[in-house]
Amino acid sequence: MSGFLLSLKGTMQVKIQNMDLSQIADSGQCFRWNRLNEGVYEIIAFDRYLKIEQNGSVFNFSCNEDEWKEVWASYFDAGTDYAAIGKRIEGSGDTYLKEAYAHGSGIRILRQDLWEVIVSFIISQNNNIKRIRGSIEAICDKAALPLLNDAPAGKYRLPGPFDVAEDFFIDRELGLGYRDEYLTKMYEYARMSDSFPDKLKLLDNKGAFNELKSFKGIGDKVANCICLFGLHHIDAFPIDTHIKQILNAHYPGGFDFERYKGYAGIIQQYMFNYKLNG
Repeated sequence: MSGFLLSLKGTMQVKIQNMDLSQIADSGQCFRWNRLNEGVYEIIAFDRYLKIEQNGSVFNFSCNEDEWKEVWASYFDAGTDYAAIGKRIEGSGDTYLKEAYAHGSGIRILRQDLWEVIVSFIISQNNNIKRIRGSIEAICDKAALPLLNDAPAGKYRLPGPFDVAEDFFIDRELGLGYRDEYLTKMYEYARMSDSFPDKLKLLDNKGAFNELKSFKGIGDKVANCICLFGLHHIDAFPIDTHIKQILNAHYPGGFDFERYKGYAGIIQQYMFNYKLNG
């Protein structure tokens, strides 16, 4: 949960429990976070620039109170009681999961822009985080579209469906490889369907998953990632190589999804972080 501490012109100080910037930055759910210094990050999301500094559970945001309420409080999922989820895990008797939670209890599922998540996770297919970030920045630099608020020079927003030409992604400098075709088709579809991707928000998790799977370049893992990180369907549980190894090693009899119903996606992030960074 969160609470205001201080509001000055152009800055906000907020106390948020169970949030660690470095853990979120390394969790594989967001690709436009840039570490400036220990505990200091710059973020581009919802076509806006934010600088944020952490000191324990106190965070300084480079925004005013209105922008905090309208954009960033939701983005950081400030209204969710992650400590309550932690208590359920600690009382579960699941040794591995308790270790994973203890290591990554500052992870939150960000409420990101759906279009950005779709684009990002199409790029993520058979890719690593460094290359994903590089391709996204190359796309933004090429489009060179200004952000909605003040930002350092050279910071741009991700282009929407109507912001680029049809052949925009057929460019080796973007580092997309075969994924250029997938993005070209996704942007083309979004231009032709003015209700997409907003219609995804009207679907339940199963419906959104099946709709996403109908697009070339989106398999089970990417569809689940979009459901979890773009639609905030907290029961979505992406399974990649790392999660598959965890399930095989620690849950050979099967993972009890019903036990963690309502927050299985958060569980997945604790596991993923522990596997990569533990």
